[in-house]
Amino acid sequence: MGASAIPVILMTLFWGLVGVVLPVVLPKGPNRSLMQCILITTASSCWLFWLCCYMHQMNPLIGPALHNTTIIAINKLWDGP
Repeated sequence: MGASAIPVILMTLFWGLVGVVLPVVLPKGPNRSLMQCILITTASSCWLFWLCCYMHQMNPLIGPALHNTTIIAINKLWDGP
């Protein structure tokens, strides 16, 4: 299983739209700067969280570690006689 560039590009474009374009097109108002800060923070943190989860799937840190007796028991119980 290898990393594909298409999901990374699509998600980067989506969160880039949320974090760069939407704060620029917000209407004028008393809370505009607060809304810009919220959008930029949300976009950057969501993109980073998604990227970490996606990249973690490429090389997981741990895998199942079973003892030989457990493997034999599973084989006997699941496959039958």
